[in-house]
Amino acid sequence: MPRPIADIIGGYQRNASLTDASTIPAEWYTDPRVLELECRTVFSRAWQVAGRVDQLRRPGQYVACETAAGEPIVLVRGNDDELRGFFNVCRHHAAAVVTAPEGSATHLRCPYHGWTYSLEGELKGTPDFAGVCDFNRSSNGLVPVATDVWETWVFVRLEPEGPSLTRFLGEDLTGRFSAHQLGGLQWMERRSYSVDCNWKVFVDNYLDGGYHVPHLHKGLDSVLDYSLYTIENGDRFCLQSSPMVADGADAGTAAVRTGERALYLWVYPNFMINCYAGAMDTNLVIPRGPDRTEVIFDFFFADLTRTARARNLESIAISEQIQQEDVAICASVQRGLHSRAYSTGRLSVRREAGEHLFHQLLFDDLTAGLDR
Repeated sequence: MPRPIADIIGGYQRNASLTDASTIPAEWYTDPRVLELECRTVFSRAWQVAGRVDQLRRPGQYVACETAAGEPIVLVRGNDDELRGFFNVCRHHAAAVVTAPEGSATHLRCPYHGWTYSLEGELKGTPDFAGVCDFNRSSNGLVPVATDVWETWVFVRLEPEGPSLTRFLGEDLTGRFSAHQLGGLQWMERRSYSVDCNWKVFVDNYLDGGYHVPHLHKGLDSVLDYSLYTIENGDRFCLQSSPMVADGADAGTAAVRTGERALYLWVYPNFMINCYAGAMDTNLVIPRGPDRTEVIFDFFFADLTRTARARNLESIAISEQIQQEDVAICASVQRGLHSRAYSTGRLSVRREAGEHLFHQLLFDDLTAGLDR
């Protein structure tokens, strides 16, 4: 008989200080019911990255995606130049209205029965629908979703009520990162990785304060001053940072990981930004099952000219090497979480404050969901 989900969530000691804290229980990573609850709470209440501003600059441009909660979304720039988000679900028989991942259109037409919507989401065309009683076309437009922009990213929030994006991110974060002029970096390409672990394992790995870097990422470790690595928590973010060093650095890594400091920003629950001089990559972590995760990498550079292409590709190759190292260790962790030998683990006070914050925020969202 499976344990009640409330008991599984309640097994975490949310109010323990970092010095006394343990991780969330192993069942949080393995029980399908926890993921179902996360989709209803964590990924429905939080603002989620759904696209980039550069994809949506002109009227008619659209981006379609599926959020971490499994909801299909379409972003579109209207003829009035407003950016809007909608559930990508036809009001007739629920087919996806937009099937391409991005593009440009003068209207949005469902491929199933031809129902047509304006770029502003209004229902305009309903073929062979004469004679239907009590049908109000004006109330059958695409269902809107809260949409807002921060820096170069477009975010959506599935639940109609909740904090604004600025409030969710926190003014401390938005004010600080405006100085980095991330909008000056240009998108180059996207790569996607499938990882045999729960999505939280990947986030935990990111938030361990560089704890695993000297042991797992030898090349990256060679360019970071591990002893001066810092971890700073906000309300819903963790900023990790390290001075960059050149003495004794791996040549290949040092060639593309430059600047005074490396910055690693996590935004609750599943978005990461990694910054070096002239280069940035983002990681969007999408659960695809209790034991499987998709991690979507987008790569940005200050220079996209032909002369810079070789160096940019070398930078992506270094990132891919690091990612493959993480893929292997995260899969190993997931296997261990299924073992009867493991239930919870302690946290490093020096390194794992970000992981502690992540677990506390998860607990708050999940317990609130149990009461609904």
